[in-house]
Amino acid sequence: MRITIMNRALLVVALLAFGTAVHAQCRDAVVLVHGNAGYPSDWDNTYNELISRGYSSSEIFRPSWGSKSCPACNNHYGWEETPVYDALNDALNASCTGKIDVIGHSMGVTLAAQQINYLGIQSDVDTFVGIAGAYRGLWSCGTYPYNVQNSTCGYWGLSVSSPFLDWLYGKPIANKVYSIKSWYDQVVCSTGYCTVGGVHSSQIAGENASYTYNQYGHFYLQAYTYTKQADLIE
Repeated sequence: MRITIMNRALLVVALLAFGTAVHAQCRDAVVLVHGNAGYPSDWDNTYNELISRGYSSSEIFRPSWGSKSCPACNNHYGWEETPVYDALNDALNASCTGKIDVIGHSMGVTLAAQQINYLGIQSDVDTFVGIAGAYRGLWSCGTYPYNVQNSTCGYWGLSVSSPFLDWLYGKPIANKVYSIKSWYDQVVCSTGYCTVGGVHSSQIAGENASYTYNQYGHFYLQAYTYTKQADLIE
């Protein structure tokens, strides 16, 4: 009898421990959206950091979008949208928690935010991290509709006060929103001015916090802040 009772007790403890372990491994799926003319491999440092923290490859989605050879051809309308839309939807369907985290870089910030709104999943995105985005536009693109020379700077692009950016501005995109920026960003600050309306263009309306890394430029912000990125979504 004592052995039977002991065995039952050990079984209960083992089941409880197993349940706790399974629960601890349940985490949001993650979507990583690269920038204009970028590649999913641009996220390798972030991907490897997440894997080292216990994520599985099936929990991390890295869509490839847009033309790689013609950056000026890309905008936020048309075939660029579909891979990001699908990745967000797939991640949500695969997520153990029923929620997802999204990290975007450069034009991937605004593209991801747009698709979150199109899907209507704002409340299902736990954390959104925007890195070196142009949420308020790029002075190098001019002010809409003036000095708009290509698709990236057009109606659906990143000119200051473009109809697209005006539509996106202030729309909710997640439960928690963060931006990562630099005052030495070669793209966002290419004209010598980083701010639009007195606010750094990489900052997101309604964000919870913004983090500055002046030791990095536009691309190194994505590549070398991977620890911070992972911290923010955990």
